[in-house]
Amino acid sequence: MLGFSLKRDEGGSVLVEATIMLTIMIIFVFGSIDFLFFLYEWNSATKAVQVGARIASVSDPVAKGLDFLSASLISRTSPPGTPMPTFSILCDGAEEKCSCTGSCPEGLIAFDRTAIRTIVYGRGSAACGDATSSYSMGMCDIFSRITPANVRIEYRQPASPAGLGYVGRPGGPVPTIKLSLVNMQPQLFFLSVLLHDLRLPEISTTVTAEDLSSCAPQATGCTLDR
Repeated sequence: MLGFSLKRDEGGSVLVEATIMLTIMIIFVFGSIDFLFFLYEWNSATKAVQVGARIASVSDPVAKGLDFLSASLISRTSPPGTPMPTFSILCDGAEEKCSCTGSCPEGLIAFDRTAIRTIVYGRGSAACGDATSSYSMGMCDIFSRITPANVRIEYRQPASPAGLGYVGRPGGPVPTIKLSLVNMQPQLFFLSVLLHDLRLPEISTTVTAEDLSSCAPQATGCTLDR
């Protein structure tokens, strides 16, 4: 009879149900907070990529030697004024290396650490958070956890007639610049144990090179506010 009465005893069932529901509610509330902060970081990262692409389009190229590519391609078969041949130069901040496919003379392209630090930290800066104006602002002034290792830049020369520039152009080629933010781990406060492998999706922005290296940050007398 004692065993039968224990089976029918429903005392404490409300406490069990409340414990289960409270656990679910806590996970839901804390998960919502992390999810909203994830969206906030994604939005900040997107804006930072846009700013970085803008800086990259008017500063020294991370692909050191790109400015001389137009002149280096002058030959009997490609006289000055002919359309630029296609090329693609990918510079990876994590590996600190640039690789080129297409029309790239051997040994011309190298990785410029100073140039990528200008994009990440801002003009004339080596740290985050010290920007005094929009001109000196870098990517990490908008999203502080960005480092050069999270930045990947591609300089691409499309085929004519879409491609700009020409062989022998004094200012160098006019490629499209694709800046990507990669391998960024979101900052989670409550669900980091469950989602420790979560990464922000790759965020990219493509712009046209406007005036590469004509107003480098280390140049004296550089006052153009782009």
